[in-house]
Formats: sequence, C-alpha cells, structure tokens
Amino acid sequence: MQEYSEGFKSKMVQRLTGPRGKSATALASEVGIPQSTLSRWLRAAQATVVDMSKGSAQVTDPSPEQPAPVRAPKRTEDWSAEERLRAVLESSRLSGEELGAFLRREGLHEATLAQWRAAALEGLGPARSKRSEQRRVQELEKELRRKDKALAEAAALLVLQKKVRAIWGDGDDDTEGKNEK
Repeated sequence: MQEYSEGFKSKMVQRLTGPRGKSATALASEVGIPQSTLSRWLRAAQATVVDMSKGSAQVTDPSPEQPAPVRAPKRTEDWSAEERLRAVLESSRLSGEELGAFLRREGLHEATLAQWRAAALEGLGPARSKRSEQRRVQELEKELRRKDKALAEAAALLVLQKKVRAIWGDGDDDTEGKNEK
C-alpha cells in the first residue's frame, strides 16, 4: 500500500470539494488513485471539520506547508446572518487571487457574495419614514381606483355593444349575400 503525504491528501480533498469539485470517480481516473481511497480521505476531512465545529479540535493558523482545513460543502441558504456578515466583511479586505482563494475555501460564488453585500448595505441604509410610505400607499390606491373605473367602463361598453347587436342584428340580413344568386 502506497503512503501519501498529508499535503497531497489535502490537495486531493480540495479538488473534491468547493464550487468546481470533481467526483471521486473522475478524480480517481485522472490521478490514478483508487476512488475508495479518495472517498475515505474526503470523509476523514469532513469528520475533522465537524469535530472543529463542536469545539473538540483547536484551529491553528495554517502555515504554507499546512493547508487550511477543508470545510464540508454548505448550501448558501443554510448560512446564518452572522456567517454571511462575517463572509462579507472578510471578503471586503481581499482582492484578486486572495478573494478567489477565499471564495473557494468558503465554497461561495462571487455573485452570492455580492447579493449578501447588497442586502447588508440595504439593511444599514436610512430607514424610510412612515409618512413617505403612507404617501406611496395612497398614490397606489388612487391609481388602482382609476384603473378599476376604466375597467368597469370598458366592461359596460362591451355589454352595451352586445345588446345593440342582439336588438338590431348584424345588419347583413337585408343585403344580398355573395353565395345567393
């Protein structure tokens, strides 16, 4: 059985996870390592992340030789407000390659991060006054009443037109038809 370094194992786990992660089968055929071995490494890395989240392992500052711990993929819908704010704040200090590495490490897309940033800024923006909201509601109600009246008028005209046709007929009864000779 061949021995692999922890750095190599970590690199393979990183290629299995993240937004562009490959399947264990595809990576196995690419690098020549059995799929079961890659899957075992992935499970071990995910178990380490779970242990860290429970507080049983201590997170140390990763050195260049020691890769950062890989997080289990997490849907963006499952992120709490605090986690989203942390991601927005951390990413605001980064640019270029650092931002790309951060996004891959967190398993995020840049568009998702932009949405979270916009939502945070909107929440921090000036609050609308009740008076302006009431004015907007009144304008919308006024427009709705105007459109309701126009719709009722159009419906009344259609009913009248139908009654006129029923009383006077179509007007084609007195004339010679094209088929009559």
